[in-house]
Order: sequence, then C-alpha cells, then structure tokens
Amino acid sequence: MGATVVSGAALWAAEEGGNSNFLIPNGTFFFILAIFLVVFGIITKFVVIPVQKVLDERDRMVSQTTQDNREAAEQDQAAESEYRSELTTARSEAGALRDQARTTGREDVDALKAQANEEVAAQLRDVSDDLRAEGDALAPQLQSSVQALSEDLARRIMGASDLPPTAGHR
Repeated sequence: MGATVVSGAALWAAEEGGNSNFLIPNGTFFFILAIFLVVFGIITKFVVIPVQKVLDERDRMVSQTTQDNREAAEQDQAAESEYRSELTTARSEAGALRDQARTTGREDVDALKAQANEEVAAQLRDVSDDLRAEGDALAPQLQSSVQALSEDLARRIMGASDLPPTAGHR
C-alpha cells in the first residue's frame, strides 16, 4: 500500500508537469481547504452552536438545581432546628402546666376533703344531738319501765307474785 501512495503521488507529479513538488500547495489544496472551511462553518453554525447552547442550558439548569438543593437543605436544617426548639419549649411548658395542674388538683382535693370532713363532722354532731335528745326524751319512760320490770322480777324471784303491783306497773 505504501508503494501505491508513493506511485500515486509520483503519478500526480508527472501529470502536473514533472517539476512540481508535492509539498508545495497548489490550487487543489486551496479548493479542498475552502470546501473544508465551508463544511466546518456549516457544522459549527448548525450543529455545534445549537448543541453548545443546549449543553450550556443544561449546565445552567444543573447549577440552578444544585443551588436550589443547597438552599432547600439549609431551609430544612433551619426548620428542623426551629422544630426542635419549639418542641423543647412546648415540652417544658407542658411540664409546667402538668405541675401546675397537679398542684391545683391537690389543693382542690384537699379543700374538698376539708369541706367533706366539716360536713361529716356537722352531720355527726347533728345526729349525735338528735340521738342525745331522743335518749333524754326516752330516759324517763325507760326508767319507769325498768323500775316496774325490776319490781316484777324481784317479786317473781321472791315468790311473792301475790303482792299487789306498784302504781307504775300495768
């Protein structure tokens, strides 16, 4: 193949006139160069520039997405920090409210117990007074009844059932 190229170049040189050097550019070289530049220009204008625009837009979108992700991560961290802070505050407030409710509840229970104890004591006094009054009212009756029963029992024991009953006996 190398012999073919050399012989092709030699053939070309022979056709041109034999004395030309193939290293020196001639009209064919400039024509091929012009065609190359035209094709290069067309490819650059209709292929490379639109593709470059698309790639630049893609890079810009990737850059924007990266920036948006950073901002979102920062906002997420800030929101998480605020959430934790609010949660801590809410927990401490809830603990304080629970303690206050317990204290208020204990005070209410103690007050209700004291009130109930006072009511029970008052009712016990009333019942005790009522029972004492009833006892005092029944005491003379029961004494006369006990006296008659004791006399009757004494007569039976003594065997004197023929003795006349006393005035308090029936």
